[in-house]
Formats: sequence, structure tokens, C-alpha cells
Amino acid sequence: MCDCVSVPPCGVPVTTVTVVDVVANALRVEGVEYLMAYPTTPVIDAAARAGVRPVLCRQERVGVGMADGYSRVCAHRGYGVFACQFGPGIENSFSGIASAYGDRIPILILALGNPLDRRQLRPQFQAADALRPICKHFESVVRPDDVTAVMRRAFSALKHSPTGPVIVELPADVATMAVGAGTPEHIPIARARSGGDPDAVAAAIDRIHTARAPFVVAGHGVLLADATAALIEFVELYQLPVITTLSGKSAFPERHSLSVGTASVVATDPVVATVQGADLAVVVGSSLSRHFLSLEIPTGIEVIHITDDARDFHKTDHAALTLLGDARLILEQLVTHTQAGGAPRTPRMSITTDLAAAKAASVRGWEHKLASEERPITPYRVIRDFMLTFDPDEVIVTHDSGSPRDQLSPWYVCGGPNSYLGWGKSHALGAGLGLTIGAKLAAPEKLAVHFHGDAAFGMTGLDLETAVRINAPIISVVLNNSTMAIETHSLVDSHREFGTRDIGGDYVAIATALGVDARRVEDPAELQEAFRWAATANRAGRSALLEIVTSAETDFINRQAVNSRVLAAAAPDRAPA
Repeated sequence: MCDCVSVPPCGVPVTTVTVVDVVANALRVEGVEYLMAYPTTPVIDAAARAGVRPVLCRQERVGVGMADGYSRVCAHRGYGVFACQFGPGIENSFSGIASAYGDRIPILILALGNPLDRRQLRPQFQAADALRPICKHFESVVRPDDVTAVMRRAFSALKHSPTGPVIVELPADVATMAVGAGTPEHIPIARARSGGDPDAVAAAIDRIHTARAPFVVAGHGVLLADATAALIEFVELYQLPVITTLSGKSAFPERHSLSVGTASVVATDPVVATVQGADLAVVVGSSLSRHFLSLEIPTGIEVIHITDDARDFHKTDHAALTLLGDARLILEQLVTHTQAGGAPRTPRMSITTDLAAAKAASVRGWEHKLASEERPITPYRVIRDFMLTFDPDEVIVTHDSGSPRDQLSPWYVCGGPNSYLGWGKSHALGAGLGLTIGAKLAAPEKLAVHFHGDAAFGMTGLDLETAVRINAPIISVVLNNSTMAIETHSLVDSHREFGTRDIGGDYVAIATALGVDARRVEDPAELQEAFRWAATANRAGRSALLEIVTSAETDFINRQAVNSRVLAAAAPDRAPA
């Protein structure tokens, strides 16, 4: 039995071991560093007694986001954990859990539940009923002596594919009950992985050999499997151009000569040209789900689909060949099979030269925005000057929903794994702040930077105080255009009559009141110096906010944006290779 000790308010330790003590001990044994939490649950004190640091946010969905960001950056080296009370606590956590579910992020939610005598009484909110559709695994501890088994199953679910949120419900009365003397210790769970069918690996190599113009789609599964190095070796062997999905951005370093860029709601001309000219897509670590941020493979392009979740196969399109297993192991199998069988297909030797020329031409086509001197500042100038200031491998960057996502994701050239946290499918506005704080906790040596708009700041901006209070300094970049620019095409009549798109606020004043170093930037010539100023503050242990007055830029909608469905419709039908 675990050797946890309960400490009552009087400060005199007693030897009674409760359910939450066993839970906290399991966290410690599994190497959990932080317990994100809000606002009250006995798990918090139990974690502190076990040596796990509680980190309290200001609202639940930000706390879930912090756990999400931590898990993303740790990538199987550790897991983000969030604890909350029953009723309003778990209710306010809902959107954060749904976001993690949409991106398959392995986080552990320790939610208090209604006491046993109230579990079936209406209108009590029943977490189990509401949360099962947005988590991988849900289990309640209804008997104290079952807690070790429940935590064992929870960590096994966290560590094995397909990943996603895992929820353990602790009924409020059960949580503080004593466990029996025979309750076993938690034993760490080892993660099991499996490779692909050798025959399918051989068939994949044959198809790549005969393809005229193959390319790779790298999804978030590459990051989850820590497979970037294996992906680089594979594509260099065949000289295959690589496009990442939004959630897979940074799965392949975008300074690499074979990187084409990221495809989402928006895509640059090289991405479009690569897809339209291809006859084979090797999809690694992507579900190929059809949603508004997805890359859809045009009709006639043959697909080799590599994923660790068989439910992804043939879900939206037929795949000519499927390989089920861990992305890193399968990529290593592809390399090994190729090397054992002799030289790979003769690559089109001009691929890197052609890609470099296409990307340079794309940048030139947008130079009027990327280098613009106009005021208010165009967001594209902000992105360019940020890239000129920082090494992408020394920062962790994320966006927020809406305009910042669609302006940043196609143009920002990211570094290696998890230097960019891409998201945005089911995520609520304001989600990026929690991810950034969690990322900073996971990688304190990096600068963690969050690009968001004024609307997103209004959702979660007060949690900047959390970053200050817990000593997790971040850089918050508010692109303040005083309007909801992304809704320009939809809020037309209401805006004309009632100004419905307009919003406002003094974000420097708010940030300063929260203990954040803050400044306002209105001149594009000041951008790089302002970024250096914010980095200096971060390195000195202080969070910084830059409120940058920007234009209501909609060119990403009108001219640069290439919706994947438009791309698919424009592509000519081809017979499979």
C-alpha cells in the first residue's frame, strides 16, 4: 500500500490513506510534475503531499488547455493533468476537453463527481453522460479499494493509441474515504508500440518506386510518435516533398529543403501546386478527416495511409494501401526495406531547386504585405519581423482561432518538433493562452509565444495573471484590429446597422494591472525591437504582452486562402497510378 500521509488542518499527520492520496501517489510514480487545477478539490492537497506541484489557473478551460499544451510538448515524456470540482468545475472544462479530443491529445482529467447519494438525481449534471463522447476513456471510482486499478487503466489508456483525453471521476464522498490496508501500489505503465505489416511495407515501397510525382502528408501523429527524425530520413531517401496538416505543423522542420508548407483553411501556391501535380500521397499520422481545416486529397491521387487508428482508414476516401501501427516504427521499416533492397526510385533531382524557386516566388507575391510600411500594421509584417527576430528552434509558437491562425500558419516557418502548436478544429476562441502556459511549463528553456486577436484576449486574457503567479513567463502578442475581421463576410447587415463586428479595449492597461510587462506598437519599424524587448523580459522571468495595432486584414480570405474543397474541385480527375 502507498505510504502517503494525510495532514488535517491541525497539521498533525495521521496514517489514514484516502482515495485521493492513492491517486496522487500514482501521479508521482508516473513522473507527473504539475497538477493543473481549479478551484477546489481534495486532489490538490493530496498532490502537494505527494510532491506534485499544484498549479491553479483562473478558469477551468484554461487549466485544461495548460494540460493540453504540456502534453503536446512533452510527447510521451510526460502528461498534462487537470483536476476540478464537480458541477460547475467539470462543466466549465467541457470545451477544453473537447479540444483535446479533437486533436487526440493525451491528458488526464481528475474530476470530482456528485456524491454517491446524488448521482442519479435530476437535474444534477452527470459528467459521465456528457463527457463519454469527448474522451477516450472514462471511469468512476465507486469503491475506495478499486482506485489503484482505476488509475492503472487510466494511465494505460493515456499511453496507448489512439490517444485522447482520459477522465477519472472521483465522487466527492468517495474521494476522501480511507482505502483498505491491502490496496496495492501503483506500478508505472510501459507503453507498447507495434510496426506495420511487412507485406504492406514492401507494397508501399513498390508504389513509391513507380509513382511519377509522390508527396508526403505529415499529420499530428508524427509528433505523437516522436517520428520526425524517421520522417526526415525517409523523405531524404526518396526526395519527397512534405506538406503538413495544421495540427502536424512542426512534425517536419519547415526550413528543410523538402518542406512545402502547411495546408489548412489557407495554403500557399507551392502547396497547391504540389498537390495538383501529384499522383501519390503518402499520408503519415493523419486521420484525413474532413472538417473545415483539413487538406482533402483530390480525386485521382492514390493514397498510402499510415495511422495507428484503423477507424481512420477509408473514412472519407478510399486508400489504395493501408499500414496500421506506430508512425515512427513504420517509417523506420520503410527505410530499412529500401536500404535492404538496393537503391530507391530515381528521384526528380530538381525537386529541391523547384521547391525553393516556388516558395521564393510565393513570398515575392506577398512582399507588399510581408514588408509593408502601412499603418495600421498589416499582420503579415508582424509575422515577417517575428521570424527575422527569433530562431524558430528556440521558441514555441501557437496561434488562436480565427484570423491569427489563418495568417500565421501558412507564412510562419517553424523549426523542429513541437516548435509550433497547430490547432483549431473544435477549439474555442481563447484556447491558445492555456496551451502556451502549459508549453512553457514543459519546456522552460524556450520562449513560449501566443499570437491572438483582441476577441480571443477577451475570452481568456485574465489568465495572463496565472503565467505571472506560477512563474511561467510567456510572450502574448495581441493583434488588435478592433474588429472581428474574419466575420466581415458574414456580419454584413448587422454591422452596417449596429456595428456588430467592432470591439475595443486597452490591453496594455489590463496586462499591466495583472503584473505583465506590456507595450503598444503602432509603427512597423518598432516591431523587431519590441520582440527583443519582450524576449528580454521573459528571460528575466517576466511575462510580456505586445499590443500591436493592426489592420483588419482579410486578404487571407479573399486572395491567399485556398480552401481544400476548392483545391479538390479544381484538380483534374486522374486515373490511379
